[in-house]
Amino acid sequence: MPFIADALLRVKPSATIAVTQKARDLKLAGRDIISLSVGEPDFDTPDNIKEAAIAAIRRGETKYTPVAGIAPLREAIAAKFKRENGLDYKPAQTIVGTGGKHILFNAFLATVNPGDEVIIPAPYWVSYPDMVLIAGGRPVAVETTIEHGFKLQPDALERAITPRTKWLLLNSPSNPSGAAYTQDELKALTEVLLRHEHVWVLTDDIYEHLVYGDFAFTTPAQVEPRLISRTLTMNGVSKSYAMTGWRIGFAAGPAELIKAMEMLQGQQTSGACSIAQWASVEALNGPQDFIPERRKVFEGRRDLVVSMLNQAKYLRCPMPEGAFYVYPSCAGALGKRAPDGRLIESDEDFVSALLDAEGVAVVQGSAFGLGPNFRISYATSTPMLEDACIKIQRFCASLV
Repeated sequence: MPFIADALLRVKPSATIAVTQKARDLKLAGRDIISLSVGEPDFDTPDNIKEAAIAAIRRGETKYTPVAGIAPLREAIAAKFKRENGLDYKPAQTIVGTGGKHILFNAFLATVNPGDEVIIPAPYWVSYPDMVLIAGGRPVAVETTIEHGFKLQPDALERAITPRTKWLLLNSPSNPSGAAYTQDELKALTEVLLRHEHVWVLTDDIYEHLVYGDFAFTTPAQVEPRLISRTLTMNGVSKSYAMTGWRIGFAAGPAELIKAMEMLQGQQTSGACSIAQWASVEALNGPQDFIPERRKVFEGRRDLVVSMLNQAKYLRCPMPEGAFYVYPSCAGALGKRAPDGRLIESDEDFVSALLDAEGVAVVQGSAFGLGPNFRISYATSTPMLEDACIKIQRFCASLV
């Protein structure tokens, strides 16, 4: 359609949203569907956070907010970074957006010129490359391997950097793989970045609190303070506090970058929802005891799903360190035929045949830039996960 901007020709619809919608449509048509495609906690927002929102409404906190966020929330964000990450940011070095996606989008729009390159380890969250493309940049996907736990290796990062590289985008723990970088692994990457002073680091830490066992979360600016002047650290309340619908993300970084993002946001959305911001103040400043309790539940689900998938014929599922996703390989199923006679030639064929045969909705790995794999979200009830994994096992056993 000639009327539509050329920039949109470079963008693909979100595969995760598409699979979720297909599952909804099949349910409406009467099919028994288990959807493991949604990336949001099944827990509810804690009551103290809800009450803070209600109190804000009753106080009349229903007007426009400052573009970069209300002062109490920016203070809470600075305190969070100091308390949990050992990072010293002033409130003026923070910004609040309408979700983490908004923060990332504005960071690229504020910094990327035509032809600038953004290094993105694959597999990656589906929206990353399209954000870069809309900003006029060039996403540079660097494939990782299952043998390295789907983590970017220092030599691969070194090879990917060119004079046009503007950003390295690092997501730990990762959507879709659940991979999380140890302090030593981050240190090896930051050593590479110290040799390339023109490359900035954008970290997506949205799953920070969802790490399991003895794993200790760290973020690049914490591991290498010399990079803090060229690092934007993004986080939010969506995952840890079960506040996906409240749409609050935030970031901290160099003042000049924050001001540029604020100027852009002022012409775009202005300030985020006042009520959601006051709820987020309570989320960051209030009791945190529910986080380890919910984390333990997620850890049990992770262990269950990994065990059951590794018992399925043709599948190989590594144990992720964090988030609430697993990213099994279905390479062993390629070349097989489904019960309806369909030839499985790709991960997309695998997930489509699985949905048709067993009513289990997952997302193909090719949507995340690396296959043949598929992503399962285990942010749902344990009985539903058991049922889904039994159906996946049955489907895999039916392949010939």
